[in-house]
Amino acid sequence: MPPSNLNDEQIKMLFEYITKPLRPTPPAGEISKRLIQAPNHSLDGEKRLVKEDVPFETLGFRRFLDPEGYPAITPPWGTLSAIDLNTGEYVWKIPFGEYPELVAKGIRSTGSDNYGGPVVTAGGLVFIGATVFDQKLHAYDSQTGKLLWETVLPFAGLATPATYMVKGKQYLVIASSGGQTSPKPTGGLYIAFALP
Repeated sequence: MPPSNLNDEQIKMLFEYITKPLRPTPPAGEISKRLIQAPNHSLDGEKRLVKEDVPFETLGFRRFLDPEGYPAITPPWGTLSAIDLNTGEYVWKIPFGEYPELVAKGIRSTGSDNYGGPVVTAGGLVFIGATVFDQKLHAYDSQTGKLLWETVLPFAGLATPATYMVKGKQYLVIASSGGQTSPKPTGGLYIAFALP
């Protein structure tokens, strides 16, 4: 339930409901005393809750990590799969994504967090960015899952790529911005590639 979908009154009501079991409900006027004017966010004088009124924040899930900061389960920690929609069976399933520091130690095929979907071309290529830590854009054979090509983007491509044509030439574009669970810098670029 992203808070951006709720107005301030709804956030206040949700906050009061969630915190009620944790502490006594403040007197009716107490919360309104904590409301402040937010001049950069409202031209009509609307009051807004300040961050100090909400004692918690979350990305929406908690990650279960080992002492080194990696997922505390057996790899692969992320996969890419092709499923036959007629049978519901896997055609192929591969580890997807890597941690560069583990690759430097010779530990590959771990999979990693991934956010973003693939695009499949009529020629049978699967293009996908999505990997948070290695920041790569990949091309796979749609029939076998074999990696055909990859490149490192300036920032992780946590978006579904798009393909388009100009004067009979096919191109692929992806938003390269980073973010999510990666500690690496973020940015905002669109990277386009011409297909051979």
